[in-house]
Amino acid sequence: VLGTGSGICYKLTSTIRISSLNTLFIWRQLAVPLSSNSIRGRPAGEAEAIRLGYFSPMAAFLARKSLQALRARQLAVPGQALLGLHNYGMRFSAHPYSTIKEDEEREQLAKEISKDWSSVFERSINTLFLTEMVRGLMLTLKYFFDKKVTINYPFEKGPLSPRFRGEHALRRYPTGEERCIACKLCEAICPAQAITIEAEEREDGSRRTTRYDIDMTKCIYCGFCQEACPVDAIVEGPNFEFATETHEELLYDKEKLLENGDRWETEIAENLRSESLYR
Repeated sequence: VLGTGSGICYKLTSTIRISSLNTLFIWRQLAVPLSSNSIRGRPAGEAEAIRLGYFSPMAAFLARKSLQALRARQLAVPGQALLGLHNYGMRFSAHPYSTIKEDEEREQLAKEISKDWSSVFERSINTLFLTEMVRGLMLTLKYFFDKKVTINYPFEKGPLSPRFRGEHALRRYPTGEERCIACKLCEAICPAQAITIEAEEREDGSRRTTRYDIDMTKCIYCGFCQEACPVDAIVEGPNFEFATETHEELLYDKEKLLENGDRWETEIAENLRSESLYR
């Protein structure tokens, strides 16, 4: 206790030591100033009571706060350290800190620490022996000797389904006559309205197309035109490599469609024959 002319200053120095941690925590330089006006002119006993009334609650409060801070810092320290902390708490507070809930927390903390050590050990082993790298190399070696699944496109091409819907084509009969009879069913059924047909009657009374245009930029490759055609004139062939540099090149006319049909007639006829049972 230190006294001055204008007031009284109380200094509390509390040293808490936990032997299991070899850690020294010192709380010092706590000053609680008391105005001399509050005790001036009072009897000595009453003045002392006032001083103790200020001092005792603050000392107990500081002790509790210091213990709470230590408990927060030493969450990873089980066993004797927490027990020593509990014993010091009994000295500074009338209420014991050891409760059933805290005992359960200690047990849970000990389990978590053991798990942490297990994970640290496992990571150390993986780092030391490069187990992850070995696993990756084993996976590489597993597929190294398997059958290759990569093809050298465009020099190698995979198989296509007979039902594949690719570039459009107009077919001919083996005699060279056009199959299309200008019924315009394909034009009517096209959901994208990509087909435009104009027809006229010939001298023999048959109908043939004078104009058959397909806007390939509108086409959605649904295959409705092929399914609607009664004579298998318009089909979607096996070709899927018909990218162009300009938009105009994708506006197919009758001559372009007949050229496609002549080029892919063998594959188209084979695909139609293999799927005839399902149409």
